[in-house]
Amino acid sequence: MTPLRAGIVFNPSKISREQLEAAWDAEADGATAEWFETTVEDPGQGPARAALDAGCDVVIAAGGDGTVRAVAEALGGSDAAFGIVPQGTGNLLARNLGVPLGNPRTALRRILTSEPKKLDMGWIELDGGEPQAFVVMVGFGLDAQMLAATDDEAKAKAGWLAYVAAMGQALTASEMVSVKVTVDDREPREVQAHTVLIGNCGTLQGGLTLFPDAELDDGVLDVLIVSAEGAVEWMDTLRAAVWDNGIMRLFDKQKTATSTEAARHGQAVRIEVELPQPHSFEIDGEEVGDVQRFTARIDPGALRVY
Repeated sequence: MTPLRAGIVFNPSKISREQLEAAWDAEADGATAEWFETTVEDPGQGPARAALDAGCDVVIAAGGDGTVRAVAEALGGSDAAFGIVPQGTGNLLARNLGVPLGNPRTALRRILTSEPKKLDMGWIELDGGEPQAFVVMVGFGLDAQMLAATDDEAKAKAGWLAYVAAMGQALTASEMVSVKVTVDDREPREVQAHTVLIGNCGTLQGGLTLFPDAELDDGVLDVLIVSAEGAVEWMDTLRAAVWDNGIMRLFDKQKTATSTEAARHGQAVRIEVELPQPHSFEIDGEEVGDVQRFTARIDPGALRVY
């Protein structure tokens, strides 16, 4: 069904309004759109709320993962449907949803010709601060250090391949720490790890699957705790990620996540993590500074997404 009214929240550093208008006019078939521009100070929450206040039936995020996350945060629990025109480096939620990449027209066509489905959303509190939404994953360790080490200019030129150049630096910076983990209502446990990731989606760029059991609407968060050290453990961890939890699941969809001694999988509705000192932290592919304590919870079916 063609939406009666769409609000398009766009990041002008990723795509111009003129480009989007041309794509919209080519696909809209009479549907109307209103335009809401993000700024450095407001990456999307305010424009998305303005779209809701304007009575938009569908709110579309046109930009990178930061824009998508910000718009999702504003839409959580509302009646408006959520669409994505992916224009970033990672486009992580779009990849997990199967949204076409690269061409705004095909992404808009999907929104205008399909029905939305329920999507869980996560909420994260950092060091006791205000809750922030996430739709892909959060965590500390290798991924956050890699993001912090990635050169912005290189990322703009090389896309997600720029992250590969930062991996060596991140591996060097990774250090094993004693992590206090509380899952749901269970007793806290101390584990040794250098990376803890909490996800709502399973797949990253290049088809790498970190959370093979993750479903966008299963009402739980997926957890990965990594403590790999040395060449043997890293090779075992990579084998499990690429082969057992990646390629082999193409042939056996019922297969559950393969854990190793150095990479353990789990699921939770709520998880609290406390570190001995602050570490680099990421939310949906964006580095947000150093964090020592964080709590994540799932909000089942909070979004209706195309």
